Amino acid sequence: MVAVQTNGSLCGFAEVSIRRDHVDGASSVPIAYLEGWYVDPGVRGRGIGRELLAAAEQRAAARSFTELASDAELANQESIRTHLACGFIETCRAVHFIKKIKINSR
Repeated sequence: MVAVQTNGSLCGFAEVSIRRDHVDGASSVPIAYLEGWYVDPGVRGRGIGRELLAAAEQRAAARSFTELASDAELANQESIRTHLACGFIETCRAVHFIKKIKINSR
C-alpha cells in the first residue's frame, strides 16, 4: 500500500507479508507481518501512517488473519513509540548474533 500526496508524489508505504514461521509473541501461524511502514518526515503527524496501518489491518482481516506482527530496531525509539501509539503491544526485545565459522578444506 502506498500513500500519495495531492501532487501525485509518494509519501509513504506499508508492506505486509505472510510469515509461516514462528513470530515471538504471536498466538497464530501463519501471521500477517508488517515488513515495512514508512511516512516521509515532512508529512508525519497527519494520520498517513495510521491510514496505511488501517489498510494493512483490513487486508489481513479480509484474509482471516487475527493478528498483525511487526518489529523495530532497538535504537529506533520513534518507531517503537509509533507502534505503541497505534495499538501494538511489545512482546519481547532481542539482540541477534552471527559468528563466521571457518570451513576446513582438506
